Amino acid sequence: MQRYKLRLRRRRYLLRAWRKRRQLCRNTDRTDKITPDTILCFSTVRNERHRLPFFLAHHRQLGVGHFLFVDNGSDDGTADYLSNQDDVSLWTTQHSYRLSRFGADWLAWLQIKYGHGKWCLTLDADEIFIYPYYKTRSLHALVSWLEAEEEVSFGALMLDMYPKGPIGASDVAPGADPFKELSWFDSGNYTIERQSKLHNLWIQGGVRSRCFFHHEPRKAPTLSKTPLVKWDRRFAYVSSTHSLLPRRLNEVYDTGGGEKISGILLHTKFLPSAVQKSAEDLDRKQHFENSHLYETYYKSLLDNPNLWCSESQKFTGWRQLEKSGLMSRGGWI
Repeated sequence: MQRYKLRLRRRRYLLRAWRKRRQLCRNTDRTDKITPDTILCFSTVRNERHRLPFFLAHHRQLGVGHFLFVDNGSDDGTADYLSNQDDVSLWTTQHSYRLSRFGADWLAWLQIKYGHGKWCLTLDADEIFIYPYYKTRSLHALVSWLEAEEEVSFGALMLDMYPKGPIGASDVAPGADPFKELSWFDSGNYTIERQSKLHNLWIQGGVRSRCFFHHEPRKAPTLSKTPLVKWDRRFAYVSSTHSLLPRRLNEVYDTGGGEKISGILLHTKFLPSAVQKSAEDLDRKQHFENSHLYETYYKSLLDNPNLWCSESQKFTGWRQLEKSGLMSRGGWI
């Protein structure tokens, strides 16, 4: 019965994507450049002009061959910037982000149309994807190894990065490497449990739990994601990239006492612009299904907090994250 209900749910999501396709206006279409072995990146963005040069450069260097963006009403030049990138195809929409399942319906249609049979990376503009050996081994090397292991999905922990001092006082120029300022993270205070319904991991903790949800840690944001998948047009994300259907795609961990390979999404939310964006998010109420639970969080960001503490760790590289237990190279050596 449970499998039947989940199958219906997945079909419902795919039908929503088909219907929501009418909300997308094609701005720049370079999808004719996509080849069978192109690794794709999908993202919904709004007012991310200052983040995008580093985001694109980093993921190009990893091996992403084409980016498919949906711009949701930017007014900071994001759409113009993206339309001038040779490896970007761009769609625009003014429709509700919240009513599109926070962009998932729009991206699902593009994944159905362009992602079938290809490795697809689905990211927010404030997420920088890394994995073991990422500076010396390309994404093509990673997905080739995953295919040899008969794996079609790859898990990652979203790791909040922050500066030392008030978040609004750091100086990150548009397009610059954000981790010269956002160089600190919480290495402990994480909790993890397996969700029986979708078989996904539920990880909470880190700096947002410590600073904003310490009185109600169960309401802290979910940090576990599955951003890299060899896509099939029958697949569908359930909630952002936190979980998928079919649920076997969520089993990116080892239940036998070992470790599967995993990565990290370095989260650049806490740039100086976070203060301004928090005021906007409070006003728009587009980002969370239960937005009232996050009002205190956004209001706290308006106070320009200092997230650093004596237990904060300075980021030095992926091996440090592996040693901390936040990611794993599994059997990839």
